[in-house]
Amino acid sequence: MSLALSPAARAALSDWLAEERALNGAAENTIRAYGADVTAFLAFLAEYDGAPAGPARLATVESRDMRAWMAHERGRGLGARSLARALSAVKGFFRWHGRREGFEPTAVLSARAPKIRRKLPRPLAEDAARAVLESVGDHARAPWIAARDAAVVTLLYGCGLRISEALGLCGRDAPLPDSLRILGKGGKERIVPVLPAAREAVAAYLRLCPFETTPEGPLFRGARGGALNPRLVARAMEQTRARLGLPATATPHALRHSFATHLLAAGGDLRAIQELLGHASLSTTQAYTAVDTARLMEVYESAHPRA
Repeated sequence: MSLALSPAARAALSDWLAEERALNGAAENTIRAYGADVTAFLAFLAEYDGAPAGPARLATVESRDMRAWMAHERGRGLGARSLARALSAVKGFFRWHGRREGFEPTAVLSARAPKIRRKLPRPLAEDAARAVLESVGDHARAPWIAARDAAVVTLLYGCGLRISEALGLCGRDAPLPDSLRILGKGGKERIVPVLPAAREAVAAYLRLCPFETTPEGPLFRGARGGALNPRLVARAMEQTRARLGLPATATPHALRHSFATHLLAAGGDLRAIQELLGHASLSTTQAYTAVDTARLMEVYESAHPRA
């Protein structure tokens, strides 16, 4: 696809990505996504025009070009969320490129992202979450693996960690302290309190684990001693929800949702929950208030004497 880019456009994209990495601290996964999205847009322009998009063409992108690109992307099956992300990357590149080259990319910056219907988190009920923690290791092939799976899901539910954050813990993090310093998405750091139940679950796993714990090595190990694959945690959850009769939405990530929802239901402060989850925006955390309200209405409609 990069063959459809002019050398000047390719150089500009490379310079922008380098600046995003160096000055704005964008993560490598973000850089790769930005590069792919902008490259796809420039390749579309090349195909649309029948010639690689050079600097002069970039300065004359019109609203109809943007509409054609977005229609093309939707036509090949790109969802609203993915298209919105791609449009954001394209706008970022053109904003930077316009400043550098002295033109105003009005048509690009005024393009409207598709509306995204936000999906509400699907948490587990409190008794279901407890049942998962108590039984997730029931069918493990070894006691240490049962203890490992229990420790991981306890961290997800008890501390609100993402699966990548839990599996990113190293030997130097054990024994778990009263609070953990977690490096989350986009390099955002947060302090997460550790409940006694989580400390005890990890300690129980480490007592049984047959592999040596080294400061730089992974805390959670697979059956052969390597870093635990998140797919194995997902599989343990699949087996557990089948035994407990839970819906398909009972995934490892649902335990993080459950952590936030149950905290909110118990009177937790929304700002504090935002900090615990590591959300960059409060609007992301506010989705849990919609879950709580929806549950309240269900209870009201089923229990009210006039319902």
